[in-house]
Amino acid sequence: MKHYRSAILMALALATAATAVAEEKTLQSPDGRMTVTVSDEGGKPAYSVSRGGVTFIEKSPLGVRLNFADLTAGLTMKACDVKAVSDEYDLMTTKQHHVVYEANEAVCQFDKDGYRMDVIFRVSNRDVAYRYKLYPRRGRGGETLVAVVEGEASGFTLPEGTTTFLCPQSKPMGGFARTSPSYETSYTLDDAMGKNGWGEGYSFPCLFRVPSQQGAWVLISETGTDGGYVGCRLLNDGGANYRIGFPQQGEMNGQGSTTAAVSLPSMTPWRTITCGETLANVVETTVAWDLVQPKYKASRDYSYGKGSWSWIIGMDSSCNFDEQKRYIDFSAAMGWRSVLIDAFWDKQIGYERMAELARYGREKGVGIFLWYNSNGQWNDAPQTPIGRMDRSAARRQEMKWMRDNGILGIKVDFFGGDKQPMMQLYEDILTDANEFGIQCIFHGCTLPRGWERMYPNYVASEAVLASENLHFGQGACDAEATNGCIHPFIRNTVGSMDFGGSTLNKFYGADNKRGTIRRTSDVYALATAVLFQSSVQHFAMAPNNLTDAPAWAVDFMRQVPTTWDEVRFLDGYPGRYVVLARRSGDKWYVVGINAQKSPLKLTLPLPMFAKGTTVTCYTDDAQLAGRCKAVKLKSAKMKVEIPCNGGLVITGQ
Repeated sequence: MKHYRSAILMALALATAATAVAEEKTLQSPDGRMTVTVSDEGGKPAYSVSRGGVTFIEKSPLGVRLNFADLTAGLTMKACDVKAVSDEYDLMTTKQHHVVYEANEAVCQFDKDGYRMDVIFRVSNRDVAYRYKLYPRRGRGGETLVAVVEGEASGFTLPEGTTTFLCPQSKPMGGFARTSPSYETSYTLDDAMGKNGWGEGYSFPCLFRVPSQQGAWVLISETGTDGGYVGCRLLNDGGANYRIGFPQQGEMNGQGSTTAAVSLPSMTPWRTITCGETLANVVETTVAWDLVQPKYKASRDYSYGKGSWSWIIGMDSSCNFDEQKRYIDFSAAMGWRSVLIDAFWDKQIGYERMAELARYGREKGVGIFLWYNSNGQWNDAPQTPIGRMDRSAARRQEMKWMRDNGILGIKVDFFGGDKQPMMQLYEDILTDANEFGIQCIFHGCTLPRGWERMYPNYVASEAVLASENLHFGQGACDAEATNGCIHPFIRNTVGSMDFGGSTLNKFYGADNKRGTIRRTSDVYALATAVLFQSSVQHFAMAPNNLTDAPAWAVDFMRQVPTTWDEVRFLDGYPGRYVVLARRSGDKWYVVGINAQKSPLKLTLPLPMFAKGTTVTCYTDDAQLAGRCKAVKLKSAKMKVEIPCNGGLVITGQ
């Protein structure tokens, strides 16, 4: 018994000694409301995040595992140097044109037996971000200058009672032609913690509602990922801690490693955490672009705008010469910039006649985007052109042909994976395309991670259950408003989203008489043209809409911008309803949609409009019959009502 007591006392003494020498540093945002606490207690680096006295992230692990060192335990924090950082930039392709970024940065140095790892924190007034800097190690055989990052301990422990709004990641080599994962699964809303999706975790970005007196929100994602690392996801082993997960082994048909090979010294991508008492910080955050820099200069002045797209209504058979000529005429009549010509154009139109279409388009002031299959050896997608984008020589030859024929851009599809070779392929396509002055849209793909700023010719990615599903199944049409009320709060917050919606057809069919039935209103279609942000929009409208859709709706779609100077969150809840405002130049667009069974009734603050301003209002009645009228504002507020599946648009200066 005496020996047992002695052992207990010795253990307590050692624990007390370890606690006594543990380092703890705090870092605050410029306004003092956000606090990050970093520690090395027990030799394990960790951090926590609070804002305004509310805990958003509880004590959570940090660290990486290298092929020659485990930098997740046995570490000591030697220093934590703090300085103010700032940046100012313009970006036409995101939600905010001019951004002034201010934050405090801490470089926390952790050592272990001659190994060094820095954890670099950035804390702004609404965002926390961190990444790792990894260093060479000098040994008997010389300096270690390369490493394999086998995994990260990086975690995010949410407070008890947090609810989740997450998109499960699919297993590899599943879905259509074995093209998954492609970030195209349905969100679970207001769900409990402790689950792991369909067994493979969750795709970024990930939204959580943290318990507090009023309720609070935290959005977790990553940015700055390029060909030097892997794309990551969130995993949960049960409980409140979510951790960074690397790609699945089966991705890319098993090709490539799930790990990241890096040269030393090396920086990992940023892990980002956006916190707010309301959803305003989540909707308005620019953290995805604040933390990155352009990787090259734009080879030309890229322009943006609207376009038409026959495939969403007419499918593969519409990709023929005569129909695409009709869509060029339609884009010209709408005053739009482009048409997107989808799969099988190389077989159903051919290169020579495509060059003829491009010439015809130029005469009409309409450019062309062309669809390509990314495929090399990683899935079974048969759509052509194939074998043009996965190899440098073929890709550059194709892009030279595009430049010579005035093609504006490409839409590359069917990637399916986040391994390092796939992330490198994205970067290679973008880099080569810029050399030839070509803009890039990606589909069947990963989430963009700061790419609008990193790659000047990058436009948007799908990475969402997009409009094609409205054609493929009535269930997607029935749930259209619910899904539309999710994307402004999650997917579209951190990257441009190529959705391809806003149809004015009643049916998803070429004759507008058969096919899946649209449940949402025409005003809903107008609202989502503003809600869903992408600097290039290929809408699901068709030439018949010039005569069978309301003139006021067609006129709105002629004029609606695709680039924005500012965004403001006004009201909403994921999956239920959303109201936000975007500004283009001096003109504001206030838009809302409602997925709830009951009509949404709000007294809407409109601080962007002065009292006495006459605004244009597009509203629905209970039967989803839209109308357009001028309203003179008696105050800076307006009572509005949006029926289920309906929309609201208010425009004015």
